[in-house]
Amino acid sequence: MKKTLYLIMALLLVILPVAGCTSAADTAAEPSAVVEATPVATPTPVPVEPYELVIAAAASLTDVTAEIKTLYEAENPGVTLTFTYGASGALQTQIEEGAPVDVFISAAQKQMDALADESLIVPETRVNLLENKVVLIVPAGSESAITSFDDLALDTVTTVAMGDPASVPAGQYAEEVLTSLNIKDTVEAKANFGTDVRQVLTWVENGEVDCGIVYATDAATTDKVTIICEAPAESVKAIIYPAAVLAASTYPDESAAFIAFLSSDECAALFAEYGFAMAK
Repeated sequence: MKKTLYLIMALLLVILPVAGCTSAADTAAEPSAVVEATPVATPTPVPVEPYELVIAAAASLTDVTAEIKTLYEAENPGVTLTFTYGASGALQTQIEEGAPVDVFISAAQKQMDALADESLIVPETRVNLLENKVVLIVPAGSESAITSFDDLALDTVTTVAMGDPASVPAGQYAEEVLTSLNIKDTVEAKANFGTDVRQVLTWVENGEVDCGIVYATDAATTDKVTIICEAPAESVKAIIYPAAVLAASTYPDESAAFIAFLSSDECAALFAEYGFAMAK
C-alpha cells in the first residue's frame, strides 16, 4: 500500500512541472493583440468660388496688363480678369453711365478726381500706381529735320498727331507741353487728334503724319517709330497713373487685393520692362 502511494506521488512530481512548462510556453507563443490606428481624414480643399473682375484701364497699359492677367490668373485659380481699354476720359464716361467695372486705372488724376467727386470710387483704395513720360516721335527711317518740340511750330512740319485733349490724357499732357513752349495754337492748327494714344502711335507707325506725341511706354512697344526727345521736364507735370476700386464693384475686397498685387515686386518688374516707373 505504501509502495503504491509512493509511486503516485512520484508520478505527480514529474507531471506537474512539465504541465507548468507547457502552459508557460504555450502562453508565450500566443501573438500579442495588434491595435490598429484610426486613419486620419485628409481635409478636402475648399474650392474657390469663380469670379470675374472687370478692369477699365488706360490704352497705354494694353501690353503690360496682358502679361499681368496671365500671371494673376495662374496664381489665383478661379479668377478671371477682363480688361477694357480706351482713353481715360472715355472710360470715365462709361463708368459714370453705369458700366459694370470693378477697378479703374487712369492715365491721369483728372479722371479719377472726377469719379471721386461723384462718390463713384472707394476713396481708401485709391493709390498712385505708375509714372510715365511724354515723348515726340517720328516714323522709323524718317528724314525729318525735327529735333525738338519747338520744331513743331515750323512750316516744314505739316501734320502732328496727338490725343484729343477733350478726353485723352496723353493729349492733355501734350497740350500742356505746347502751352509751356508758347506754340499751342500753331501746332493744334495742324494737328490730327486721336481717340486714344494708341491711335496716335499707329498713325506715326504708318507714316500718315510727320510726327506724334505719345507716352514713352507706347513708343517702346514698336520698332516702327523713332523717339526724338522727351518733353522738357519743366513743361509738364508728373504723369501719374492712379488706380482705385469702384464703389459699385461686385467684388470690392477681391478688387482691392488685385490693386495690392499691382504694387508687388512681381508687377513692378513687369512694368519696368515696358518702360513704366512705380509712382513714388
